[in-house]
Amino acid sequence: MAAARTIAEHVWEPGDRLSSRAQIGQEYGVGEDVVRRAQELLIPLRERPGGSPFRADMKAVGRQGDRQSRTDAKVPAPADIAARLGIAEGDLCVRTAYEFLGNGRPVQLSTSWEPYDLTAGTLVALPERGPHAGEGVVNRMAAIGITVSHAVEQPEPRQATAEEASILGIRKAALVTHIRWTYYSDQGQPPETADIVVPAAHCEIVYEIPIHR
Repeated sequence: MAAARTIAEHVWEPGDRLSSRAQIGQEYGVGEDVVRRAQELLIPLRERPGGSPFRADMKAVGRQGDRQSRTDAKVPAPADIAARLGIAEGDLCVRTAYEFLGNGRPVQLSTSWEPYDLTAGTLVALPERGPHAGEGVVNRMAAIGITVSHAVEQPEPRQATAEEASILGIRKAALVTHIRWTYYSDQGQPPETADIVVPAAHCEIVYEIPIHR
């Protein structure tokens, strides 16, 4: 196939932004469904090198850690998410919902939002797919030339929603710790923001702050 030769001959390099599916389909004389399927075959699933910090945390307390995720592309940004990402309300995002499991039971939830235009057409467009799957925002963004300089974490207590309580196996309106986590690039553009929810009875928040002289 011509596209495969293009990759083999290094015309397309890792991290390059690809043309749209419509453009690729027109170039190679195929439909968008064929292009989408080809992309799925060219972007294999894989685990993050070095393992997961969550799994390490679970192992430290004698539990088996794992996670499940579901990604939806081209989701319009709600007003609060748009404000955190510095984009307009309704701009398209890649949204990934995670369930973090301890011994097979959900113990933490997280919903990640990334601006669609930032990664569309690259090998890091889907956080849990591709050659950089599961590597985390810092490494994935570095693969397309974006340097993440810092993150801001805003924890607050609140009551669980009915859906959160059902997934986490806690009583409705039980206290949870809701953490708003936003990464920023060295250009000031947030490449990702996330909402993390942990039952208050199951978490301890500890900060380590480096002192520079």
